[in-house]
Amino acid sequence: MTAIVTDTLVVGSGAGGLAAAVTARLGGLDVIVVEKEAQFGGASARSGGWLWIPCNPHARAAGMEDTPAEARRYLQHEAANHFDGDRVDAFLANGPEMVSFFEKNTAVKFVLGPAFSDYHPNAPGAKPGGRSIVAEPFDGRELGPEIKRLRPPLPEITFLGMMIGSGKELLHFFNVTRSLKSAGYVGMLLARYARDLALHGRAMRLTNGNALIGRLVKSALDLGIPIRTSSGLRELIVRDGRVVGGIVDTSDGPIEIHARRGVVLAAGGFPRNVERRKALYPHAPTGQEHFSPAPPGNTGDGLGVAERVGAAIVTDYPNPAAWAPVSRVPRRDGSTGLFPHFIDRAKPGVIAVTPAGERFVNEANSYHDFMQGLFKATPKGTDVRAFLITDHPTLRRYGLGFVKPFPVPLSPYLGNGYLKKGRTLRDLALAAGIAPEAFDATVRGYNDTARRGEDPAFGRGSTAYNRYLGDPDVKPNPCVAPIETGPFYAVEVVPGELGTFAGIRCDAHARVLDATGTPIAGLYAAGNDAASIMGGNYPGGGITLGPAMTFGYIAARHMEQNPVAPSDEELPQGTRA
Repeated sequence: MTAIVTDTLVVGSGAGGLAAAVTARLGGLDVIVVEKEAQFGGASARSGGWLWIPCNPHARAAGMEDTPAEARRYLQHEAANHFDGDRVDAFLANGPEMVSFFEKNTAVKFVLGPAFSDYHPNAPGAKPGGRSIVAEPFDGRELGPEIKRLRPPLPEITFLGMMIGSGKELLHFFNVTRSLKSAGYVGMLLARYARDLALHGRAMRLTNGNALIGRLVKSALDLGIPIRTSSGLRELIVRDGRVVGGIVDTSDGPIEIHARRGVVLAAGGFPRNVERRKALYPHAPTGQEHFSPAPPGNTGDGLGVAERVGAAIVTDYPNPAAWAPVSRVPRRDGSTGLFPHFIDRAKPGVIAVTPAGERFVNEANSYHDFMQGLFKATPKGTDVRAFLITDHPTLRRYGLGFVKPFPVPLSPYLGNGYLKKGRTLRDLALAAGIAPEAFDATVRGYNDTARRGEDPAFGRGSTAYNRYLGDPDVKPNPCVAPIETGPFYAVEVVPGELGTFAGIRCDAHARVLDATGTPIAGLYAAGNDAASIMGGNYPGGGITLGPAMTFGYIAARHMEQNPVAPSDEELPQGTRA
């Protein structure tokens, strides 16, 4: 078997893995990144690209007040009995440092979301904005031919294949028919996209998670870090109780990669592992009643190899994953895509009901909170599903899920069954399979107070996060408007997730721990392979990628500063990376 010797082996090419790889290389270590799939970027490339980093440099530069103590208090409130003070303190201390390190030394650049509120802004230590940052848009041409290996975004969250940045850029698309400025901006983006299609066959203006991964990959390539795709880790190599590398399956057969300083597991968690879903997701008793938008390769490989060398797995979080409602989108080729519902639920004139026709949650709350409400409202033994409901003016103004606003026609969405329509509320209920009498009563009861901008039943618009996602032009409540002008529409949503929370138990240095709490020498974990420091809750936008990059950074720094690996004489003779 071919043997390769390096300092650091990184398993997975998402934000956590690439952050570890780039940090280690800048620290003077040789690095190899292996990626199971043919494209790099993992779930990070499909994400919104946001990082939750309290006290980040951009917030400080904008004069936004925050302290590590306040952030710690907020996380302690959110994680409750699963609060890990040592890991949280490491994250809060190293997160801002990580941002500065990457912006100073690499192609990674961020912009601030000043009004992007914490998801529970009324909780102790929470903030109404400033803790979330997102990667600046990136010109994919800077990757040269490697752009072909970059995982594209989910087709369902693009417009005709064009990526749309969150925040102000998305607002321009909502306002395209109401503002000359927005129309001009959108026209410019469409013209650029048409040019990119003609010249390159894909969008070259990368935004969101694609921009983050594009910038990290550019940084890795500039540093000469090899990213071996179609190369999945089969097993870890252990010598004298220390992890010293791994056996990697490639298209040319298995190879051994020996790592002097250590192995970082960052393979994306287990969202596509049916057996782990069956064991941990109460709503998925066979593992199949769940619909993940994660890449198909995220099957828990990192957890599996770690367990086989004695690692402990955290499975007792109240929520083993970051829940999100998704809708199933029929594609022209007969397959089904998934659309994650992030912002449409908060728009005025949109509510959600169960098949029984009843509301169950403040729909403008976070996707994670929305799903927790739906789980509680679903009778045991029945499929977890709900319907987003709106009327014709609202649908044409904001769209709904995969349905685009005016002037995009509705006929394709009605024709493939994604969008249900009814001339009256009763007609819609019968078309969608909702209990008609209860549904009619629910909507009429909601409308009685919505005409005044109020929602006493669930408090839509009552928090800074709700209002951030609403429509500021709607007064007095940006999240509340009646549903009364037919025809009426519905889109069904089912359980999905944005990544797993349960994972490998780690310490504050990102070292993997065994059942006794002892570090397994030479083994680290970052990203969704590591158990989330959020304790099974979802405090704010970017709580996956922020810790992922931070603990990737921490792991690499620890390897740099602790050269306790075996000498060259103890490793097999092979090709040095």
